[in-house]
Amino acid sequence: MNMGSFMSQPLEPDKIAAPPEAASSANPAPMEKPRTPTSAEQPPVFNNCWSCRVLSGSGLIGAGGYVYWVARKPLKLGYAPSPGTITQMVIGISIACWGVVILSDPKGKAFRVG
Repeated sequence: MNMGSFMSQPLEPDKIAAPPEAASSANPAPMEKPRTPTSAEQPPVFNNCWSCRVLSGSGLIGAGGYVYWVARKPLKLGYAPSPGTITQMVIGISIACWGVVILSDPKGKAFRVG
């Protein structure tokens, strides 16, 4: 949310306080029950489109490859692998695998837009 964007949003009528004369009437209006929509009724906030998955998936694969490549560089120079180097290589592979999962969409949750 940008700074000040709350003030630019129109006020919802059910959140505005009632004037005092309406509150003092003999038959007050019944309060409306708060609406709590279930997760099944609400559409997802971010819909996964094919171009978004390609961009983010390939970016993660590239980032993971870079992390792995940087960790592998000292090994090619003949240095013995340290626990930190091995950890960095595992993290690089994990980031790349995350990118593959985003690209492949194994559960089929994403849908094609247009």
